Amino acid sequence: MELPESLLQMMPAAEEEPPQPAAEAPQKKPLLRIEKDKRKGNTATLITGYDTDCKAVRELTSALRQQLAVGGSTRDGEILLQGDVRLKAARWLEQAGYKVKRINF
Repeated sequence: MELPESLLQMMPAAEEEPPQPAAEAPQKKPLLRIEKDKRKGNTATLITGYDTDCKAVRELTSALRQQLAVGGSTRDGEILLQGDVRLKAARWLEQAGYKVKRINF
């Protein structure tokens, strides 16, 4: 049974490969700002630059806390580390491939 010529033109040939999705561009790492802050009379290091509180920020916070051996937390895209660890944090973030803007160094 033969299909009409108009239907054959509308249907793609079985030999053609489906179009491949474009390769996703790697996400750019944001510019992070590191500054010293006072929280309830104690010194803290504040790292900002992420827009939202996403999984990447939580993972970065966890890695920083482990590498620098300090406590800390994440809230609204900000990373708060206990103590003045600006130099160590900046050095570690630069080695991890982030661009760092140092405030109050």
